[in-house]
Amino acid sequence: MPAMNPSPNLFLIGPMGAGKTTIGSQIAEAYRMPFVDLDHEIEARTGATVSLIFDLEGEAGFRRRESAVLDELTQRRGFVLATGGGAVLDANNRRVLRERGFVIWLDTPIDVQIARLERDRQRPLLRAPDRHARLQQLAVERDPLYAQIADLRLPSTDVGTGAQVERDLLDLLQARWHRDSAGVIA
Repeated sequence: MPAMNPSPNLFLIGPMGAGKTTIGSQIAEAYRMPFVDLDHEIEARTGATVSLIFDLEGEAGFRRRESAVLDELTQRRGFVLATGGGAVLDANNRRVLRERGFVIWLDTPIDVQIARLERDRQRPLLRAPDRHARLQQLAVERDPLYAQIADLRLPSTDVGTGAQVERDLLDLLQARWHRDSAGVIA
């Protein structure tokens, strides 16, 4: 299988509970690359949790911050980035992700998301009486956007540690990602 979208960067997209942070940090370690979680970076810069930003500024305020930080971070070279699930909602974010990295979509069934997020009470978009219906609504809205920019789609059905997902992803990257390391400045 030929390499696609040569890039020094790997960007993970997908819904909440897909394992972007866990898998992203493992992949970064395997490739000896720096790892950044977009939501954690926003929290570090603002001194506030994503949940608090949503409470104070609404989703629109959070999305503005997310876009600005994403644009800045993706100008780096030679790193792995885990985005938030909604980062793909903005057309410019999708363009930036597509142009500046090899995009991996961790496609995760809703039942797996529910199991992984069972105890999570921090995610503002999960504050709904019916979490399954809410995740289904988000999937309908976002899955076509993930598909639009993904260089690689990795179905994730493992509820546990994600070790198999990591192994599968490393194998697929070996076959499909050409690591363009020219000018790496991460």
